[in-house]
Amino acid sequence: MQIVYETMFILRPDLGDEQVEVAIAKYQNIIREQGAENIQIQNRGKRRLAYEINKHRDGIYIQMNYTGAANAIATLERAMRLSEEVIRYLTIKQELKQPEAEQEEVAA
Repeated sequence: MQIVYETMFILRPDLGDEQVEVAIAKYQNIIREQGAENIQIQNRGKRRLAYEINKHRDGIYIQMNYTGAANAIATLERAMRLSEEVIRYLTIKQELKQPEAEQEEVAA
């Protein structure tokens, strides 16, 4: 079953634009290889962190929205955990609202 996910990750602020693009492409390829579809990527740019992480006060925020199977997440997060360029990541499952006609059928 395809589920909609959102993964937000923060890259080190000292990475150049080309390094950021390479990192984004790397994680996009990982989830694509795991069968993810409808991949949308937003580079939110460099922002101040709420608190210091690994002696960094800023970070480059990247958001990926995609549909895929649950097993794709484990592979993606393992790659991020082992990477020195990612300082934080979080994946959440999106709750999609059903159209009202479907909700009535489910309730009946």
